[in-house]
Amino acid sequence: MTTLVRRSSDTLTRDALTVLQPGFTGTTAPDWLLRRIGEGLSAVGLFGRNITTPGQLVALTARLRAEREDVLVAIDEEGGDVTRLEARTGSSFPGNYALGTVDDVELTRAVARELGRRLAECGVDLNWAPSADINSNPDNPVIGVRSFGAGTGLAARHTVAYVEGLQSAGVAACTKHFPGHGDTNVDSHHALPRIDVDLDTLHARELVPFRAAIAAGSKAVMSAHILLPALDPDRPATLSPQILTGLLREELGYQGLIVTDGMEMQAISSVYGIERGSVLAIAAGADAICVGGGLADEDTVLRLRDALVTAVRDGDLPEERLADAAARVRALADWTRRARGAAAEPGAASQEGTAPGSETEIGLLAARRAVRVTVGKQPYEPVTSAPHVAAFTPVANIAVGDETPWGLAAELAELLPGTTTGTWASDDDVSALMTDVLAAAADRRIVAVVRDIHRHPWMANALDALIAARPDTVVVEMGVNGAPPRGALHIATHGAARVCGRAAAEVVTGRGAGL
Repeated sequence: MTTLVRRSSDTLTRDALTVLQPGFTGTTAPDWLLRRIGEGLSAVGLFGRNITTPGQLVALTARLRAEREDVLVAIDEEGGDVTRLEARTGSSFPGNYALGTVDDVELTRAVARELGRRLAECGVDLNWAPSADINSNPDNPVIGVRSFGAGTGLAARHTVAYVEGLQSAGVAACTKHFPGHGDTNVDSHHALPRIDVDLDTLHARELVPFRAAIAAGSKAVMSAHILLPALDPDRPATLSPQILTGLLREELGYQGLIVTDGMEMQAISSVYGIERGSVLAIAAGADAICVGGGLADEDTVLRLRDALVTAVRDGDLPEERLADAAARVRALADWTRRARGAAAEPGAASQEGTAPGSETEIGLLAARRAVRVTVGKQPYEPVTSAPHVAAFTPVANIAVGDETPWGLAAELAELLPGTTTGTWASDDDVSALMTDVLAAAADRRIVAVVRDIHRHPWMANALDALIAARPDTVVVEMGVNGAPPRGALHIATHGAARVCGRAAAEVVTGRGAGL
């Protein structure tokens, strides 16, 4: 009898570890992480802090799998603004908004397939992407260019293409943020967003891309930390049985893995705490707890493991629910292991492999096709000598991270050596800003770079003042293109990935399409 109890306890502990998807710090696997993988931890999440080169990433994932061959290695690699593979250089792939602007599903499928190939080559087999959110609120501070667009059908068909392209490379897609984060004006990293729409609107708008992703076979779906009173007036989606079990499992018929968004995000942690929040999420129908964007240590893993075990023993979490969640994690791990076996081994990417900053033909092609150009009132002359780039910079949202560069100064400098740049932010006085910009530019042409100008009155005021003083200013919008065109030439890239900057630089210098 004692042996049976001990075995049951061991099984419970392993199941609790199995449902966790933690992060860690550093570019090599710490001893504590390897030890917990040996004890049953089935997944690890990677972030920009963990990656320097493809060769280093291959070595890291190989070390993880040396401890456990079927461990899931997950990453938040949307391409575009949200990149972890190329966090320090900017992405070789445009994001969803650019792809939706082109509206060529075969291009989206090809971009996702190439991105998946690179992930698989480095030993990553679960991607927390794509974002299937409808960009129904243009003032959304966290989705924006991460969405394919405001059209329901547009978002649905490109979500399907992305899922199919990614999974054709053997990398599991994780469609997010269920049941839809697009109609919010609050970032769930900071607080709990609320969407007050009726059920008919949710079904006709937010849920359409998720239905399509489920039909396309998305291996995972990520829940959103948002409150939708029409579905559950009390708990956010991540913690709601009505939403995760009633809607996603039973009504929509989804049988794959349900992953939570990061449990350390303030929408959950500041209200429930990550331990109670994790218990409630598993009880509601989630199968995997994502944690580690901000909390990335052994203590966090042990606290969550123990909270789940205690909840089962106290009767707050049915043991069969935890066992079912763990079984779904293992089923996905089995799929990815078989997919790896059918493709090239991860070690095929060597130390001399493709560097994170190098171009991929499909990514630059897509970025070029996404550029939209509007000529201003006065005749436009291409910039042929080194200009001055004035970058008007909003605060980066946490999903993007402030370590990822954006803009086009570096790309312009490659084409026009001697290009200079200055950066101005919302706390700069407009008149002082103007004095600084004009002094820095001297007699050179000015290229003003903005991002979501429709959301930032200070930016619009600064840009209007600049154009009044220098009508030949070129304006490059690298966010949601929601404001009227300004300047001698207005270039909308529909994203701030490095390749978007390259495509814009080509137009500025008269070497690109669109003029």
